[in-house]
Amino acid sequence: MTSHYETVILTGVRKQQQSEQSFDYRMDELSALTETAGGKPVARVIQTLKAPRAATYIGPGKVEELSAAAEEHEAGLIIFNDELSPTQLRNLTAALPAAVIDRTQLILDIFAQRANSREGQLQVELAQLSYTLPRLRGQGTSLSRLGGGIGTRGPGETKLETDQRHIRSRMAELRRRLNEVTSHRSRYRENRKEKEVFQIALVGYTNAGKSTLLEQLAKSETFIEDKLFATLDPLSRKVKLPSGFQFLLTDTVGFIQQLPTTLIAAFRSTLEEVKEADFLLHIVDASHADADNHEASVHSLLDELGAGTVPAMTVYNKKDLIKGPHVPSAGSGNSIAVSAKDPHDIALLFQKLEQQLKAQFLPYVVRFAASEGKFLHRLKQETIVTNETFNETTDEYEFSGYAPAETAIANEVMRKRREKPET
Repeated sequence: MTSHYETVILTGVRKQQQSEQSFDYRMDELSALTETAGGKPVARVIQTLKAPRAATYIGPGKVEELSAAAEEHEAGLIIFNDELSPTQLRNLTAALPAAVIDRTQLILDIFAQRANSREGQLQVELAQLSYTLPRLRGQGTSLSRLGGGIGTRGPGETKLETDQRHIRSRMAELRRRLNEVTSHRSRYRENRKEKEVFQIALVGYTNAGKSTLLEQLAKSETFIEDKLFATLDPLSRKVKLPSGFQFLLTDTVGFIQQLPTTLIAAFRSTLEEVKEADFLLHIVDASHADADNHEASVHSLLDELGAGTVPAMTVYNKKDLIKGPHVPSAGSGNSIAVSAKDPHDIALLFQKLEQQLKAQFLPYVVRFAASEGKFLHRLKQETIVTNETFNETTDEYEFSGYAPAETAIANEVMRKRREKPET
């Protein structure tokens, strides 16, 4: 967002069936998104309707009120709290003295600012163009005027048609490049599966504290900022449980209510990381007033991505910031309330995670010769070892623990059990 757009007016329609509290949360989120993008919200214009108006989203009287507010505050930008149709965008742009964008464009703007990897940048650009193409006619009359001279774009071709042709061509090129990246990501995933690296993905609503948890669990430094979508590109780190079991922990892009469909489509290959994970840690900002809705939104998007059946544990984060006794849903067996910055809570989280993984894994008891050092090392890294004894008389180890099902180490344990059955 440029400095010209710093002063912003936020506009929303509260549908009659929507509670005032729920609507206020959504407007507060729009305000936070605006600040994340570099804007400064100075006023809100809201209207209660059965449904938004087809032509201008808000009623004619509210359009006049919004126009007056924009002039009074010298606002350079007006942001609407829903996705505007091409018709609504065109009509509002013509009627208002400031630039007009909607919630989707705002989120796309933030993603464009925060995408650091080449893949992220390609994904964001494709999402922006997918959004822009059907709305070109809403961008003002200049796009429809004839261009700069004979032979510049072909006989009778308008600038609007040129732009549409250019966008379609660029989108085709972006899809081709993303397909290459997707193939590379797929090969990387296959390679990881061949090596049987156990993967846990961090998922959650934006700004729930996933990056902070990744830093604490992996003891590494990641980019952390108290803003929406502070991290956009997936980040993976190796993590070791107190038992010695190692896994790959991947941070993923933060979810949000009504995540634009163009973004879901563009980021599908990145979001596939969630579906391919062996286990999910669902991080919820328990201190947020709308935490229950945030949690439900993430579940909904996980279902949409085909990841709703991946085993998961819910981590209610920021418990130190909770005002009042309520922690959303934290009484269930597969959840824990923590403060990511409290080392004691991190230790408890490791314990709880180990319990959850044991419930998913296969229990085993195995005996093997002390000379099999490589197998001993693999057991300590690739399984959760609960007991280890050494028999000096037979020069043998006996290990008991839990191994991930259908893995090479689990198969090796079963083979050795057949060779040396328990006595």
